[in-house]
Amino acid sequence: MTDFEPVLLANIDREDSHTLPGYEATGGYQTLKKVLREMSPDDVVNVVKASSLRGRGGAGFPTGLKWTFLPKDHPGPIYFCLNADESEPGTFNNRILMEEDPHQVIEGLILSSFATHTTTAYYYMRYEYPLSWARTQAAVDACYEAGYLGKNILGSGYDLDIFLHRGAAAYICGEETGLIESLEGKRAWPRIKPPFPAVEGVFRKPTVVNNVETAACVRQIVERGADWFKSMGVKPDPGNPRDAGSFGPKLYCLSGHVEKPGCYEAPLGLTVNELIDEHGGGIWKGRRAKAAIPGGISMGLLAADEFDCPLDFAGPGKYACLGLGTAAVVVMDDQTSMVDFLHNSCQFFAHESCGQCTPCREGTSWALKMMKRIMAGRGRLIDLDLLLEIGDTIGIIPGTTICGLSDGAAWPIKNAIRKFRGEFEEHIKRTNPDGYNETEPAPAMELLDIH
Repeated sequence: MTDFEPVLLANIDREDSHTLPGYEATGGYQTLKKVLREMSPDDVVNVVKASSLRGRGGAGFPTGLKWTFLPKDHPGPIYFCLNADESEPGTFNNRILMEEDPHQVIEGLILSSFATHTTTAYYYMRYEYPLSWARTQAAVDACYEAGYLGKNILGSGYDLDIFLHRGAAAYICGEETGLIESLEGKRAWPRIKPPFPAVEGVFRKPTVVNNVETAACVRQIVERGADWFKSMGVKPDPGNPRDAGSFGPKLYCLSGHVEKPGCYEAPLGLTVNELIDEHGGGIWKGRRAKAAIPGGISMGLLAADEFDCPLDFAGPGKYACLGLGTAAVVVMDDQTSMVDFLHNSCQFFAHESCGQCTPCREGTSWALKMMKRIMAGRGRLIDLDLLLEIGDTIGIIPGTTICGLSDGAAWPIKNAIRKFRGEFEEHIKRTNPDGYNETEPAPAMELLDIH
């Protein structure tokens, strides 16, 4: 940690970091010039594959491998979609890059598009990021004027157009096929897979979808090499053939009850304790930690005695969480109610479910109704088991839904109740002393006057 030098955030403190002259002053677009002059698309694909870069958007799929899924010798067009629909609660690392260093992302996008033989790229950005939109559009316009975009880029014969597309503030658009449907002007319902986007994506043509931070990493890998990237992080577990390792730098979002919330860059694999103590200044107001979300609310929940959890792609899974996700850590102190936390979580996912899959639509809705009843003092101990039944049976992992939104909705339920069950039982007994042991079906919400 002491020898680590940030690269993704290296320029964000410069006053002109978001401008083309400011970016070029730090060596910006020199890597692109070298690639267009000396490398082939396959060369770029191979260096990214050799780096073992895994997507930074949440799923952690190997980026270079994903690029190779495109059909060979396809007549085109092939499309590239940059996913900037950063809607996971607690996540803001993409926003920092787009606002403070948009050209790093654009150079990475151009390199990625070149590697995948793409001549049209769509930059899909969430609606709630007005400054990101303005600075990214200004950066794209500057690139056209400087010859980094458009026809015959820098005399290389390579053509690329980038179009910014503004999303309509829907969490589901972070799922790559939901994003594609939205981009096409349709309701953002995730598609059944296969076919995967690499075969049928935008306008039913081969498409690659990558995250903003992933594109920034591509730029750094092509400039510095695969060995540099693999010099930091966590090696694969030799006992787990499915573990591809967790290499390179990562942007960690830290928020909640800490003294210094912010976006911090560190090698993959630092622990939650290290992130809180070495970067976040410790728990605020002299209090103690109670729990933390390890990588966005959809990843679940860590109890305070689990803060030795390494924040790499495999770490949170060893603590009964879904995974690293977006590496957005939200810390809760010892005065935080887990009942409140779970109610807010269920409210979010019930609102954001697209409604296409019955288990997700109904499961998130009923979980919220039960949490509302518990919050209103009408909870029953049996409700905890019913909530766990919902959490254990909805999602793409048990095979009941098209996309993973319901998995994200399930993990906070499972973790909160299983790791803090005593607190939930105490709340139910205290707020419903005469009915907490009731097992008969509960009356309709309207009859209970709960809204």
